[in-house]
Amino acid sequence: MNAFSEVWFYNQNWKPHEFQEQTWKAIAKGKSGLLNAPTGYGKTLAVWFGVLDHYYNNSKYQKKKNNKLHALWITPLRALSKEILLATQKISDNLDLDYKIELRTGDTTTSQRQKQRKKPPQALITTPESVHLLMASKGHREYFEQLEFIVIDEWHELMGSKRGVLVELAIAHIKKINPNLKIWGISATIGNIEEAKDILTRDPQSVLVRSKIQKKLSIQTIFPDDLEKYPWTGHLGIKLIDKVVPLIYENNTTLIFTNTRFQSEIWYQKILEYDPDLSGQIALHHGSLSDELRIWVEDMLHQGVLKAVICTSSLDLGVDFRSVDCVVQIGSPKGIARFLQRAGRSGHSPGALSKIYFLPTHSLEIVEGASLKYAVKEGLIEKRLPFIRSFDLLIQFMMTLAVSDGFKAQELYEEILQTHCFESVSTDEFNQCLMLITQGGTSLYAYDEFHKVVVEDDVFKVTSRRIAMQHRLSIGAIVSDMMMRVKFKGGKYLGSVEEFFISKLNEGDVFWFTGRPLKIMHIKNNEVVVQPTNEKAGTIPSWQGGRFPITSDYGKSIRHMFLEIKKKDRYKSEELIYLDPLFKLQDERSYVPEEDELLVEYCKTKYGYHLFVYPYEGKLVHEGMAAIIAFRISQKQKISFTIACNDYGFELLSEDDFKIDEDLLQQLFSPDNIVQDVQSGVNVREMARRLFRDIASISGLIFTGYPGRNMKTKHLQANSGLFFSVFEENEPSNLLYRQAYDEVFDFQLEIQRMQLAFQRISTHKIKFKALEKLSPFSFPIFSESFRTRYSNEDWQSRLDKIKKALDID
Repeated sequence: MNAFSEVWFYNQNWKPHEFQEQTWKAIAKGKSGLLNAPTGYGKTLAVWFGVLDHYYNNSKYQKKKNNKLHALWITPLRALSKEILLATQKISDNLDLDYKIELRTGDTTTSQRQKQRKKPPQALITTPESVHLLMASKGHREYFEQLEFIVIDEWHELMGSKRGVLVELAIAHIKKINPNLKIWGISATIGNIEEAKDILTRDPQSVLVRSKIQKKLSIQTIFPDDLEKYPWTGHLGIKLIDKVVPLIYENNTTLIFTNTRFQSEIWYQKILEYDPDLSGQIALHHGSLSDELRIWVEDMLHQGVLKAVICTSSLDLGVDFRSVDCVVQIGSPKGIARFLQRAGRSGHSPGALSKIYFLPTHSLEIVEGASLKYAVKEGLIEKRLPFIRSFDLLIQFMMTLAVSDGFKAQELYEEILQTHCFESVSTDEFNQCLMLITQGGTSLYAYDEFHKVVVEDDVFKVTSRRIAMQHRLSIGAIVSDMMMRVKFKGGKYLGSVEEFFISKLNEGDVFWFTGRPLKIMHIKNNEVVVQPTNEKAGTIPSWQGGRFPITSDYGKSIRHMFLEIKKKDRYKSEELIYLDPLFKLQDERSYVPEEDELLVEYCKTKYGYHLFVYPYEGKLVHEGMAAIIAFRISQKQKISFTIACNDYGFELLSEDDFKIDEDLLQQLFSPDNIVQDVQSGVNVREMARRLFRDIASISGLIFTGYPGRNMKTKHLQANSGLFFSVFEENEPSNLLYRQAYDEVFDFQLEIQRMQLAFQRISTHKIKFKALEKLSPFSFPIFSESFRTRYSNEDWQSRLDKIKKALDID
């Protein structure tokens, strides 16, 4: 222990954990490292007291004229930034320290930012984007020259995204300014924790501090009263609302997690319809609500005023709400780590129980309750795949340095080679990036607007104030469709919805947002002016960003359940016992596969000829697999297919009969020539063209607009599509063009995971079953195709009619 931690822990009547003492010792020795410990056991204290001890035991910081930044604490969420600020300020106040801590995020006022530049605090809590904005200002090297610590909170969350690349670049740059910089990360458990440490610190002498504490966890599945009446497909779970409301009353505060903002809006509305007495006691929280509304909800959670909050991933990360003692997960969490992260929001104190309820949204999803318990017991946890060779961010970073004090090419090249993301970049590739910012590259050389950077005395710099302003407005790695600001006539801002949703509505139409019905008064530019209404009927916004598949480890845990199904009841989980009637029906109509078997079903209905396959690899992988199988069949006979997928499997539907047997299936699922067949069977070009919009925006190839005057999504797509076509025809070696294809294969098609799936299946026995009618396993996939078909009936009503017509019940 150091002097500050000793006094603090004594005053709190606490005893430090072993991992905290290990962290303090490592920091005192000047080490960098990564800390991994359960939620609620004081990870922040473990790093923070090490930072304080360094400051007060270093004479240069005790000089009164030393007004330099000492520590930078980076978090992925503004809510978490505020939480860290409160926790660290409490320590300074209680110990009467003159160590000043401030917050800098997108909410920080311009005047406050200017004060922080002129007279920085000792510690600044911020986000990756705000750090890059600081580096885009004049004199940033002097600003960071005595920075001793960069702490990355929730590093596991950042590492698997392009925001993690922003962190890598910032660390490499600041480390060049001050080689004594110490890097510390705080991370939840992930499958590649050692790699996470190495990517962050880039120091072979860095340490990994892992807690031995096992967090107490309770996982319970919520069961419907009658399995036969519970739907075979769906994604909302509203039919179990009568099971959720009692949990709200039984606990102090409950967080109800949904996977999408659309779901959260519906659940909030339906809970109040079911129990109006909860009005004023529950709230809604997701990323499209205004900062004012979200901050209010967070404050109410801190005060323990609310009984429940319906939320999305906006409350996933380590914010400490002491009143929360219960979590409900609506539908599949899609991943083990995500489920554990959400469970950790309850019992957020040492020794407390984290309690989470899993609410399945359809019958077959009940299996996931058992698979989650198995995954936790076996310690299955996903890896986070880091981004590499993200040239859009490298070009953005070059512009960031060019609008500040400029940079020299060789120095910057040596700097970026120190990052994991860009360690393989060749001199030629680096020079191509320089060409893009100075001359527009090979294809855009004739256009002056792409000559953004000039070279003076070997220094690359931006001299145009317009270009500098546009770049500062574009810094970041998050790209979304154009957002429309929703506000009352009086001016109060409620939040944002996507342009594609509003484009379908007219003045006078009603939609539900922020948990209430709103009538559109008028739409102008990127603003939707609304007024409250008593009309209950209205559509609910959906957002494009909520689509994510199950992870590979999660799929593995689901497949393992097929081994458990065959066991005697006394060895089964309660979920599998409950589902026994469904599995018996599946066995009657088709087959229940073993863990090392692949089930393939073939069936004729009035809609055509259906082939169902169940790899349990996630929706994105299934889309690629379905396209490959369809292509391979088409090589044997002329045929067209419609493809439908979910996380459990995929369907090929044709108007024409096609011959399928086990010998042919063995050929169709061969692991050979996967990449070639993907390129032949999947419209990779169209996927890359759409993805190129994000790459073009991040790299600054296209400017998305000034605040309040953002470019419409369709115009953004059209402009980026034009550049894509130019590079395709004239410069196919263009780095940004090539990056679009790389990201399609790595992150959309998940080509490596798909190859592993085909290899796994090649070792399995294929069980082929010809059906007389659809099976319980097939119906959820079959129903996916009806989501996109026009009808004035709701989706569930249409499915009920289809089940009756096909005699599926």
